Amino acid sequence: MTNNELVYIETFGCSANQNNSEIIAGLLTQSGYQITNNKDIADTVILNTCVVKNTTENKIKRKIQDLSKEDKLTIVTGCMPDSDSKSITKLNPRALQLSSHNIKSVVQLISHQSLPIINNQAHEEKILLPKIPLNKLVSITQILEGCLSSCTFCKTKLAKGNVFSYPQDKIIKSIESDLKNGAKEVWLTSQGNACYGMDRGRQELPELVKKILQLPFRFKLRVGMMNPHHLYPILDDMIEVYKDEKVYKFLHLPIQSASNKVLKSMRRPYKIEKVEGMIKKFKENFSDMIISTDIIVGYPTEDEEDHQMNVDFLKRHRLSVTNLSKFSKHKGTSAENLEELPISILNQRNKELMNLLRQIAFENKEKYLGKTIKVFVNKKINSIYEGRDENYNIILMSSENSILGKNVDVNINKRGVFHLLGKIVN
Repeated sequence: MTNNELVYIETFGCSANQNNSEIIAGLLTQSGYQITNNKDIADTVILNTCVVKNTTENKIKRKIQDLSKEDKLTIVTGCMPDSDSKSITKLNPRALQLSSHNIKSVVQLISHQSLPIINNQAHEEKILLPKIPLNKLVSITQILEGCLSSCTFCKTKLAKGNVFSYPQDKIIKSIESDLKNGAKEVWLTSQGNACYGMDRGRQELPELVKKILQLPFRFKLRVGMMNPHHLYPILDDMIEVYKDEKVYKFLHLPIQSASNKVLKSMRRPYKIEKVEGMIKKFKENFSDMIISTDIIVGYPTEDEEDHQMNVDFLKRHRLSVTNLSKFSKHKGTSAENLEELPISILNQRNKELMNLLRQIAFENKEKYLGKTIKVFVNKKINSIYEGRDENYNIILMSSENSILGKNVDVNINKRGVFHLLGKIVN
């Protein structure tokens, strides 16, 4: 089947969104459509949206509005249609909307410009579907959709709903297929991996990871974000599976705040002391592992003392990766009606934390200077190759030979804030 229609897909947000775009591209290609990287020549533009940050959401809204002036079919998918459909219609009345719970219907939407009647909160298994990988070396694998939290600030929950875990056998089969097709790296992704299986009555993540690690292929596994509240009951089991050499020693544990008072007002059901205990235990087992966290700067109930707790937390644990987000209101969330802090205070606190985390990240990399480390090369940008060591540090290097998809020894001779640079050792 052939089709002359060209489709351009632009993706915002998390790795789950990236995987959804891969699936959309696969489904369209299977039906004869052609995917293009050039928006100007496309007949159809698909925006796969994210609503985690207001800055990103506003950028997407401008694009939706701009597309209303072009003679192209516009489709908006991702979290925005499920959380703020009216805004899309207001910005671009001609834009079609595709629920994140219904991406399998993308072909019908483009060809007939209509959708079947659906329940937008009915979950859809996004596994074992045709896909065109953004990076053939990386198997982005969603294991569940939704979450079990009720955070006051989160708009994603409005779009994704509660946890819906995909079957273990289908996940294993999908990863096995990707590995057979040349993938060397597996990313387990969702809105909270530690919740996996809880909708079926038990936490199945350690069991699932063990099964994945038993697959008879050479690959590296990255376990994505885990909510501290849900990681705690399976902490010892997860530390055991992390000991496997196939698992990147990388932990994404979003705290959002180091103040118990602020956590309570955010409806994050844990205390920071419990998180610090988990970090300590991981560090005892994996001294050089990269631990990443997320912090919302300037939540409305945050005072100067709470801010200082965030500063002290970063100084105490010296995490190499901290994702900062200045608080912004999201329509439909519980925090929508809270009085925001003055922008000057918000900016000052964000600047202080940003300077601190950059300093810590830079200093943490000093220990690698002069060392030769094993690196898996998973990306090439222009003439520079990018890879990861076992702790998921970013390593940049150059080579006259093709080293994509290979494991190489690299002598580290320079450091940046968020990466290391080195020379390949022959």
